Amino acid sequence: MDGTIGVGLDLCAVCGDADDLLTSRAYPAPERPTRTAFQRDRDRIVQARAFRRLAGKTQVFTSRASDHFRSRLTHTIEVAQIARDVAQALGLNEDLAETLALVHDIGHPPFGHAGERALDECLKRHGLRFDHNLHALRIVEHFEQRYAAHRGLNLTLGVREGIIKHSRDYRADQYPELSSYFLGRRPPLEAQIIDLADEIAYLTADLDDGVESGLLEIGHIREHVDILARCYDEIEREHAGVEAKFLFNEALQLMQNVLTDDLIATTLANTREIGATCLDDVRDHGARLATFSPLAESQRLQEKRYLYDTLYTCGALSIEHEKAAEVVASLFDFWIANPQELPAGYIEEIETEGLARVVADYIAGMTDSYILLQYAQVKRTVRR
Repeated sequence: MDGTIGVGLDLCAVCGDADDLLTSRAYPAPERPTRTAFQRDRDRIVQARAFRRLAGKTQVFTSRASDHFRSRLTHTIEVAQIARDVAQALGLNEDLAETLALVHDIGHPPFGHAGERALDECLKRHGLRFDHNLHALRIVEHFEQRYAAHRGLNLTLGVREGIIKHSRDYRADQYPELSSYFLGRRPPLEAQIIDLADEIAYLTADLDDGVESGLLEIGHIREHVDILARCYDEIEREHAGVEAKFLFNEALQLMQNVLTDDLIATTLANTREIGATCLDDVRDHGARLATFSPLAESQRLQEKRYLYDTLYTCGALSIEHEKAAEVVASLFDFWIANPQELPAGYIEEIETEGLARVVADYIAGMTDSYILLQYAQVKRTVRR
């Protein structure tokens, strides 16, 4: 689209060395003429162990509930689809947007947000916090070991910045260790759109999985979620007499398209309104330029409240969340008291990282099934 900006298009011509800076790496790496720097980052992420483990991590429903529900990995793929669509429409760098979408959840622990809350509570007792964005950066910079010359995946600066800043901004005085990531300035639009692509993906998917689970009912959703109701009515007018579940599926697709189109149009309008012509204009603007319109934002908030009230905090999932918290806390306390029971590689990290952080790192890397196996083994050890 005329007037839009992106890291890989007009922006770099205006900003001079911006592209070289964002594609720079911490360690020298040979060039590949058939692939861009961000394409190579995408491939490194997809081949990482932490990425593969997303297949065994909870999105909303655990993998034990049904093979049909989304895992953290399938959710990630859906976010990547939306991010590429938005980036293409806005003339942004599609490779960077896709790569950031694929890596955006790589730092999540097992059991979804329940596991993350539990791990954060454990760390608070030691004066620390768990932040899945910062943990993702630790994964790609330190834990993944695939190269002879260095630790980490040696990703570009643009991808590493997007990992930590796609969903929030960090203050330089609070995070001096992140000073190389343009703290106090906005990330490129490719990073800004990821958080909203994430919202679109899970707002659509969680209604779908909620109905599939039997915890949500299509009629009740139509009564309380305005955007879905309007989409359903439109589909029903076109396909009168069709079974409700098929109308609902079509309505979900339409809702996703409506939100995606709104994100594209609003971000384009915001960018044009400030007259942005280079990356510095995006970075130095007082607010993020990638947003929904006021109407779409109100609809998003309404649906998010509905999902929280009817699905995320319902009795069946609350039981799962309580179990997750028990498993995480029990294992955390066990390894704090018995650090010699940690794998050798983690024991080696204690001197530099501290015991609490190392235990959290170990737990965060686990899949749902593996952490439950560890929990069972620890319970047997304690009984003895």
